[in-house]
Amino acid sequence: MPESPGEAPGLLLSGARLTDGRSVDVRIGGQRIEAVGTAGSLTTPGIRLDLRGYLLLPAPAEPHAHPGTALTATTGGSPPHRPEDVRRRATEAALLQLSHGATALRAHVRVGGVQELGLLEGVLAARRSLRGLTDLTAVAVPRLLTGVAGADGLAVLRDAVDMGAGVIGGCPDLDPDPAGHAEAVLDLAAAHGLPVDLHTDGDDPGRLARLTAMAGGLRPGVCVGPCAGLSRLPGDEAARAADRLAAAAVTVVCLPQGGCSEARLRGTPPVRLLREAGVRVAAGSGALRDASNPVGRGDPLEAAYLLASQEGLRPELAYDAVSGDARAALGLPGVRVEAGFPAELLAVRGDGLAGALSLAYSRIVVHRGRVVARTSAVREYRDSGAAASALDLPRQGRTDSGPGGGP
Repeated sequence: MPESPGEAPGLLLSGARLTDGRSVDVRIGGQRIEAVGTAGSLTTPGIRLDLRGYLLLPAPAEPHAHPGTALTATTGGSPPHRPEDVRRRATEAALLQLSHGATALRAHVRVGGVQELGLLEGVLAARRSLRGLTDLTAVAVPRLLTGVAGADGLAVLRDAVDMGAGVIGGCPDLDPDPAGHAEAVLDLAAAHGLPVDLHTDGDDPGRLARLTAMAGGLRPGVCVGPCAGLSRLPGDEAARAADRLAAAAVTVVCLPQGGCSEARLRGTPPVRLLREAGVRVAAGSGALRDASNPVGRGDPLEAAYLLASQEGLRPELAYDAVSGDARAALGLPGVRVEAGFPAELLAVRGDGLAGALSLAYSRIVVHRGRVVARTSAVREYRDSGAAASALDLPRQGRTDSGPGGGP
């Protein structure tokens, strides 16, 4: 049968290693995995990609990015916010995160105030230019939704939905009436059948309890984050907050790499406590080289690394926070390296997940059945003396392509 317009050609990923230690071939047809077999067992009339020396994983997703302000840390003064400037920065930022492996992106965008809908216009233009490379969804984030000023904010938020924002955001902590702000967000989301993503520091257990109680009945889902303040609560208060979040089926999106412009507090909530209570915890990158974090990398594997190294999560759980749980938070289907699942994959040079989280240079990204990004790194050692002998290296030096070795 001929391929439909825009459908990816057949692709065979050969000799990849899975996290369970198996070496496999993965055949992809269209946008899905067709078959997984032992290494050397599958063929394809399409493209063959040799992944010997690579670990094959479900692709990450980025649940909390700020592409409208990304890459502005060195601009000096107020960065330009003309829609075309925003489109260029947002596109560059999304491609950077794609090269790290994130094939889906939730972009939090300020609406209202001086900029009105200019930032959103630029981000939506970036979404159009990125079609086929990565999936970008815009979150419209107003500052005020109550009182006299809030009327204008609510009108702009409605216009943002009409323009194409796919998620209703909010900042209850910044509104004089946090409960009224959250109620306005939830009502508008329910009217349009859209998800909700609320910025909150989570340092007021009473306020967080009210927000979660209000959000509990909303479908298709609510995310709150970064909730850094939960880590500052006494243990019993934090445990009660975690139970309320779990009961409301609310997802917490934490930002291990350093927060964002909407967060007053930095840090990570008690991730293990939340997970033990039954809360889904996803991890995002937040600020990407803007005033909030001038050195932000936007790398989901770094976020997973920090969850493993600082929060004590096992590597597989830390990675799931930026992959499976992040995809679920965005309302995306799950991914496994099994037949029938979406072909959203990340190949990282190395032979184990712990090593990949520790130091992942070379990466190959598959989105909708196509290779959309490839990053290759070369390590080179040069020493004319004892160090070369100790490492069993030739005196003229040695090169390899990354932590996993090999060509």
